[in-house]
Amino acid sequence: MSNRAIISTPSAPAAIGPYSQAVKVGHTVWLSGQIPLQPETMELVTGDIGAQAKQVFSNLSAIAAAAGGSMDDAVKINISLTDLNDFAAVNEVMASFFSEPYPARACVQVAALPKAVDIEVEMIMAL
Repeated sequence: MSNRAIISTPSAPAAIGPYSQAVKVGHTVWLSGQIPLQPETMELVTGDIGAQAKQVFSNLSAIAAAAGGSMDDAVKINISLTDLNDFAAVNEVMASFFSEPYPARACVQVAALPKAVDIEVEMIMAL
């Protein structure tokens, strides 16, 4: 695909597997799932789900900016949690990163996530 671009930024964690931080085709950008890794150290934010979610959405925000957009360009969010009891706390953090109208979203509970984290979020943007 001649219009395919790989998006990468040091302001978000490096990929921990064989994937790109994001891929842009035309006006659509697919952002890979982010976990609460700090980009500078690649250390995990642990403990409070609010702090973990803030790091995840900060990582997504950095990738969105590298793609030439912002969180307000998000059209779909997929959230994976290891405990749906964290739903309300994650909603609170998410609301601080987005403006209305909010993107479409799914949130599911999963058995496990990479590096045994509690949250992973992926995003699709339309620029």
